[in-house]
Amino acid sequence: MSSSRQIERTAAAWLAQRDGGRWSERDQARLEAWLSASTAHRVAFLRLESAWQQSDRLKALGAGLPAGTLPERGQWAPSPFLGSREPASETTRAASALSASRTPRRSGRMGRYFGAAAALVLAVSSVGLWHHLTAVEQTSYQSGLGELRLIPLADGSRATLSSDSRILVSMSRSERRIDLQQGEAFFDVAKDPGRPFVVAAGARRAVAVGTHYAVRRDAANLRVVVTEGTVRLETDSAPDQHPQPTTLLPAGSVALASRNGVLVRSGSVEEAEQQLNWRSGFLAFHDTPLADAAAEFNRYNARKIVIGDAETAAMRVGGNFRWSNVDVFVRLLEQGFPVRAEYRDDRIVLRSQ
Repeated sequence: MSSSRQIERTAAAWLAQRDGGRWSERDQARLEAWLSASTAHRVAFLRLESAWQQSDRLKALGAGLPAGTLPERGQWAPSPFLGSREPASETTRAASALSASRTPRRSGRMGRYFGAAAALVLAVSSVGLWHHLTAVEQTSYQSGLGELRLIPLADGSRATLSSDSRILVSMSRSERRIDLQQGEAFFDVAKDPGRPFVVAAGARRAVAVGTHYAVRRDAANLRVVVTEGTVRLETDSAPDQHPQPTTLLPAGSVALASRNGVLVRSGSVEEAEQQLNWRSGFLAFHDTPLADAAAEFNRYNARKIVIGDAETAAMRVGGNFRWSNVDVFVRLLEQGFPVRAEYRDDRIVLRSQ
């Protein structure tokens, strides 16, 4: 019984001859007889045929052609080993020369046959490498508490991670996907119309092609802030529910998505940018409940602000504050509001006076 290598080379020679353009009914009958002779023949032929189709005629098959040129259909000469009636093409002779440097010289006919077979086997190997290089490549990134991290991505985009955030980046030929597992990130997306940029968090996805936007994940809620371009917000539906509508978010939009739906606030780009002042080390509050302001500070600091009663929680604050300076924020509260602070090692408790 022929070895697997011999079977593979014979299958490659059949493909080379068929691709040469001079393919007769007699040739087809001989091929079918060879395929019927053994399951191994059929498996080898189908595998090589699939690889040949997927490889898009890899440049490895264009030996002897100008750089950057792929061989046109028909440039493969029919193999003399299978009864070719035409001399080998330049492409096949180049492949034969490559083969001859690795295998003992036999006859001219055998050399050309092994050249065609070796070239196609090389194509199969290259396809395996090609699939390896273009398969989904995953990389995870995270930032520590109180740390901002700028991450250049493989596609030319950039991600800025806010404090205590984590993403999983998956790059493929068809899609650029970011799984926001925790926290918040701002994305400066490189334009690539053929590969959507998808930021996923649970059942929701913020999709763009080339734009600037931030996505924040808080338990079951999601916030999307768009400062350039347009983002498409999608939501997966449960099997027993109607499809959820898609929301288009132009620049200046701030979308809050929760279990109750999606609330969109439209404004200027400058207003949207204020939601992202954390990139410069600041937090901006505008008539914000003190409980919410304290929660924002707690995202960046190990020493937490604890609200001691409902009256204190409902107080409204405004202004820009450095998120790294909790003590200054609390002292200003004590000066301007009926609030007293209890300082402890791991927290600051605020109570109404």
